[in-house]
Amino acid sequence: MKRIHIKKPDIKGFFTKVKNLKPEDIKRHYQEKKARRQRILEQRRNSKFAKKMQPVYKWMNRFSLVLHYLLACVLNFLIEVISRHSFFEAWSYMTGTPLVFLFNAFLIFATFMIVYLFRRRVFVRILLSVFWLFLGACNGYLLLKRVTPFNAQDLKVLSDALELTSNYFNGFEIVMLTIGIAAVVLWVISMWRRGGQYTGKMHRIIAVIAVVASGFAYVGLTDVAIDKRVISNYFGNIAFAYEDYGFPYCFAASLFNTGINQPSGYSEETMAEINKDGCLNVSETSRSKEELPNIMFVQLESYFDPTEVEWLRFSEDPIPNLRKLYADYSSGYFKVPSVGAGTANTEFEVLTGMNMRFFGPGEYPYKTYVKTTPLESAASALSSLGYGAEALHNNGGNFYSRAKVYNNMGFDHYTSKEFMNILKTTPKGWATDDILVPNIMESLDTTDGTDFVCTISVQGHGDYPTEPTLENPEINVTGVEDEGKRNAWEYYVNEVHEMDKFVGQLIDAIKQRGEPTVIVFYGDHLPTLGLEAKDLKGKYLYNTNYVIWDNIGLEKKDGNIAAYQIMAEVFDRLDIHTGTIFNYHQQRRQTKNYLADLELLQYDIMYGKQYVYKDSGAPITEGHMVMGVKDATITSVVEQLKGTYSIYGENFTKQSKVYINGEKQTTKFLNNTRLDLKESEIKDGDQITVAQCGSSNTIFRTSKTYEYTGGQLVEVTDQDTDVENGRQAFVEQKEEKKK
Repeated sequence: MKRIHIKKPDIKGFFTKVKNLKPEDIKRHYQEKKARRQRILEQRRNSKFAKKMQPVYKWMNRFSLVLHYLLACVLNFLIEVISRHSFFEAWSYMTGTPLVFLFNAFLIFATFMIVYLFRRRVFVRILLSVFWLFLGACNGYLLLKRVTPFNAQDLKVLSDALELTSNYFNGFEIVMLTIGIAAVVLWVISMWRRGGQYTGKMHRIIAVIAVVASGFAYVGLTDVAIDKRVISNYFGNIAFAYEDYGFPYCFAASLFNTGINQPSGYSEETMAEINKDGCLNVSETSRSKEELPNIMFVQLESYFDPTEVEWLRFSEDPIPNLRKLYADYSSGYFKVPSVGAGTANTEFEVLTGMNMRFFGPGEYPYKTYVKTTPLESAASALSSLGYGAEALHNNGGNFYSRAKVYNNMGFDHYTSKEFMNILKTTPKGWATDDILVPNIMESLDTTDGTDFVCTISVQGHGDYPTEPTLENPEINVTGVEDEGKRNAWEYYVNEVHEMDKFVGQLIDAIKQRGEPTVIVFYGDHLPTLGLEAKDLKGKYLYNTNYVIWDNIGLEKKDGNIAAYQIMAEVFDRLDIHTGTIFNYHQQRRQTKNYLADLELLQYDIMYGKQYVYKDSGAPITEGHMVMGVKDATITSVVEQLKGTYSIYGENFTKQSKVYINGEKQTTKFLNNTRLDLKESEIKDGDQITVAQCGSSNTIFRTSKTYEYTGGQLVEVTDQDTDVENGRQAFVEQKEEKKK
């Protein structure tokens, strides 16, 4: 048997060589390495195989444009296979709509023109191919988890999405994803050396001209394709648009076609005609201050009436509370702008009265315009009538940039999960909605008068597990043959049942409060459960359900309504006329050019010259919002036997972090009155605060500052540490990020 001898490394000799190394030795080493590399390349070029392949390479270079287009077609087909999760559906798409397929392939081909700018053409081709396939893989995976395909707006909440990794990926998937990405990266790096180089004469000026020309050619071809109705630049349903018009075009459209394009006829004269005599700028009501009710909008995540599904059967009614409300109060179908996802867009339509159809495909105004710019909303409109404006969401404060968005919309406070003691979560890790009830009551206590409260729930969020998850479900589901789908439906229906309980609890709490109140409950979109229009009684995928509960005797008036019209409708029933867009809906709904003039109005307010505000002034120029409604307070610091410290106080949550002299400490949350410090040391003179922290190390709000002296705490009074301190910290951090 042959023995294997392992040579002992000469560590001492290695360090001796390094010690005696001279600059000329290093220079000679790299020269020799370069020469060795040249010899290897020369040997490859002169090898028998290379000589046999030279005519082939010459032919390939001569017809490289044609071959690039063929490669683009192959990549386009593979992308569609991944996106549609089916070879046969991709084949049907390619053969059924060949012009659409070839148009998308041309976009990929246009990106391959940059290959001619480099000598390492094989490497660049590989890099571009990996890029396109990676985008297709992202789309394919996201479509397994939701209905909305991968679009450019997803990139704008990437940091927030990373916070929710565990909600979308299990441990095995995360491991496989990491291994797969690492393997691809290593292979691409290896191809940098192995790919070889183009040895012919480089024509970079011609190549640059070709790159620019291909870009213009794609733009021109797009216009022709739209004119000939091969594709469309309006996506009524972004998921269906990706299926009909292909991933490359739709993703590119979501990347470059954002905002609202200037409508034809936009001018100061046109806007003056729409806002005749300032009719849209009024803010009035016939109700006295005492007669004005609290107005609450509650958006239920992924909610709709499950009995709307034709073939689904239940052991009992999953929504008994809402069913009774439907019978006794105004209700109907609620038309939303998206299916399976797009929570923020339904929310945007409700709060602003703006129609999402006028924006670019895949647009999320929360991620673009409203994230950075003040915008009139129901909050600012009702504030002009003396309302307090409160927002709540039992998810992260930074998700969909809501902490910035709500501030720009004119809200007074925003209570996110960082300010809630969330003790219960769903099996998928989302906060249950019952936590919202006490927090809504606290928000109502922030003012002595009436309040507008916008609540966004999260309990019904997908995805919905196909394996058995609930041990003893209250509602049993039948009518689904596939066991995995039945499990998913049973999980969803039981979460809806819990949401229905939350509705009942909230109404009971409001009744006990005894204040005049109107509450609108509605679903933001259908769940991601593969529903088709034919499965639903209403035969329409954009319908959820709504109901308007009140304790002031409003007349029951059933009817179907769109998300962007609901706020104006509620205001009208209460004889409230305020807010530019809401006044427009009240005055112009069901009149000639209603939607065309609405598009002009939306453009003027968001992207135009704001002619509509010329005489009255913009209703909101900057935000003033404070995160949360209560400060965390510190009452004492106790040193434990093991030399650790405990911070005692009030209003602590899992997102409470202790800061000592401005440095964040490793903090363990025990309950709402105690935080433990296992690795910190507190000395006399140290200043201690507690902050509510969100994702990306955002400090939303801080407590008062206390100085630790002789085992006691003394409040620091020579600085502003009141409620506005939390807001100031948030503003300062935002400015620092901009820098």
